[in-house]
Amino acid sequence: MKYRILISEKYSDQGRGIFESDPDFEVTVAIGLSPDELSVRIGEFDALIVRSETKVTGEIIAAAKRLKLIGRAGVGIDNIDVAAASRAGIIVMNTPDGNTISAAEHSMAMMLALARHIPQAHSSMKAGKWERNKFMGVELFGKQLGVIGLGRIGAEVAKRARAFGMKIVACDPFASEARAAELGVVLTDLDGLLTTSDFITIHAPKTKGTAALISKREIALTKKGVRLINVARGGLYDEAALADAIQNGHIAGIALDVFEQEPPSPESVLIGLPQVIITPHLGASTEEAQENVAITLAHQVIDALKGRRILNAVNIPPIDPSEWKRR
Repeated sequence: MKYRILISEKYSDQGRGIFESDPDFEVTVAIGLSPDELSVRIGEFDALIVRSETKVTGEIIAAAKRLKLIGRAGVGIDNIDVAAASRAGIIVMNTPDGNTISAAEHSMAMMLALARHIPQAHSSMKAGKWERNKFMGVELFGKQLGVIGLGRIGAEVAKRARAFGMKIVACDPFASEARAAELGVVLTDLDGLLTTSDFITIHAPKTKGTAALISKREIALTKKGVRLINVARGGLYDEAALADAIQNGHIAGIALDVFEQEPPSPESVLIGLPQVIITPHLGASTEEAQENVAITLAHQVIDALKGRRILNAVNIPPIDPSEWKRR
C-alpha cells in the first residue's frame, strides 16, 4: 500500500527525506494553500503535516475521506479542530519535546529585552541618537519570576532564571511539590503568583479554560511595574486589557511572540505601544528545533501508519496498534 503524505507548510529537508526514503510513502509539498484549496485536495491523502499556520477546520476534515492522521510539527494544536478529527476517526499527533529549548531560550531573550529595553535602544542608535538616560533598565537578579505552567518549557525557563539569581514561583495544577522542589520553585495559586511577581511568563496550551487567562481582573492583581512575557500561544493574555494597563502605567512592559490574531492587525493599539516588544512567532524558529520536530514527526507518522506504535497522539490514549481500527 502506498501512503500519501501532504505537507502544507515549511518542513525540513531531512524530515521530508525520511518519508521519501521509504518506498511505501509518496510526499506532496503544497505550501500556502487556501482553505478552499486544501479542502479540494485533502481527500487524496492519508496524512497531513502542518505547523501553526494551516487551519485544519471541521470543513476540511469533513472533506478528508481518506485521511488517517494529522501531524503537527510542534506543540500547540489550537489550529486543528481536534474534536472534529476525533469524530472522524483521525489521529492528531504533535511533537511536544522538539522545540522545548528553543522556546525556553526565546522566553529568556524576551525577558532580558524587556528588562534592558534592548529593541528600543537599538532602534534609537540606528536612528543616530545617543539616549543613555532614556533606557534605564532593571536587573533580573533578586526579582521574582512567576511561571504559569510548569511543563517542559516552563521548567526549562525556571532553570535558566535561577542562573540569573531570580526567585521563582509557579502556578500549575498538575505540578507536584517534588517536581517544584527539584526545580527550586515554590508552587502557589494564580492569584498568589500575580500579586507577588515582578516578571510573569506563561507556558500553557490554549484551551477553553485558558483563553484570556490573564485579563482585566488578573492584571489588576499584579504589582505596578510588572513585566509580562508570552512565547506560548496567542490569546492567553487579553490583548485589549494589556493595552489598557500599559496606557494607564500599571504594566511597565510586555514581550509577545504570539497573538490572538496572527499576523496581528497593523492597527492594533497594543502593537503600536513603545513599551511592547514583539516578535513574529519565533519561539520554535531555530534550525535545531525545526530539524528536531520534523524528524521526530516523520518517524511518528510512519510508525503509526504502518501499525507499529502511536506516539504523542493528543486525541487517543497510548494503545497497541492492533487495537486501532484503520479507516
